[in-house]
Amino acid sequence: MNAKRVIELTEAAAFQVKEMMTHNEEEGSYLRVAVKGGGCSGLSYGMAFDTEKHDDDFIDEQHGLQIVVASLDAPILMGTKIDYKQSLMGGGFTIDNPNAIASCGCGTSFKAAKREGTPEVCD
Repeated sequence: MNAKRVIELTEAAAFQVKEMMTHNEEEGSYLRVAVKGGGCSGLSYGMAFDTEKHDDDFIDEQHGLQIVVASLDAPILMGTKIDYKQSLMGGGFTIDNPNAIASCGCGTSFKAAKREGTPEVCD
């Protein structure tokens, strides 16, 4: 287990994650931030609740949340900022990744110089 800040979670995002944890009865879980193949640009972001951490995970605590990132995903996510924005049209998470060299209009798919993904056709 590595203690290192890979991503920055804003207070607004942390508040929303905690609300979701309570609603889904996931209190005490980790917030796992990940990268997987797929999406319009080849890679897509994932956030999920996880009850397990692995020895090679990076772990950080921010705003009372335990955040884990797999060592394989850490280089692509290093310096990423996750925020939560509320508007008249509703709310959603925003992800600002300085390692993304291109992104799709959907906001969850991107391309990174250091890892090729598996692009899919957008719906």
